Amino acid sequence: MVLKEKKQTKEKKRDDSPQKDAPEKKGPLASGKGKNKKDEIQELKDQVEAEKDRALRLSAEFENYKKRTQRETNDFKKFANESIFRQLLSVVDNLERAISAAEENSEESALFEGVKLTHKDIIKLFETFNVKSVNADNESFDPNFHQAVTQEETDEFPDNTVTKVLQKGYLLHDRLIRPAMVVVSKKAKKDTEEITEEITEN
Repeated sequence: MVLKEKKQTKEKKRDDSPQKDAPEKKGPLASGKGKNKKDEIQELKDQVEAEKDRALRLSAEFENYKKRTQRETNDFKKFANESIFRQLLSVVDNLERAISAAEENSEESALFEGVKLTHKDIIKLFETFNVKSVNADNESFDPNFHQAVTQEETDEFPDNTVTKVLQKGYLLHDRLIRPAMVVVSKKAKKDTEEITEEITEN
């Protein structure tokens, strides 16, 4: 009898235990954890895409930086001697004036020949470093390459044409280092005066 009561007591204790009343464990899908994992995976995918875009942008910016740096380096190499050539231009001007003066006086002296050879050598040096003169004589006036000193009334040239080059202009590669100083044509006034006179006479 005592054994039976003890057995009943044990069963009662088992029935009253908290484990019995505890809710059954549910799987991940039933508890909603599966949905959270899907969200996390999507977030990670979005982050990966964002990082890819960022990496592509950085790569493009770096390529642009490299190109810009290379262009600046090339420009520096091309135009590093610009100030030297600017100073040499006045030497060339003086040599050309000396040659012109000697030719007018018909002096074929050794000094004259020496000046011509010096001028020729400097022009060769210019060509080596891509320094070339600006075309101006009998050309249409171009303010990008020509500097008009004065205007000349004439019927021999179309309006706004370079009639005389007072000082040559020069380019270093494609950069203007000195504009050509020129005289530019303009229509002569006598044409309009003659027309006025004809109208008055009629």
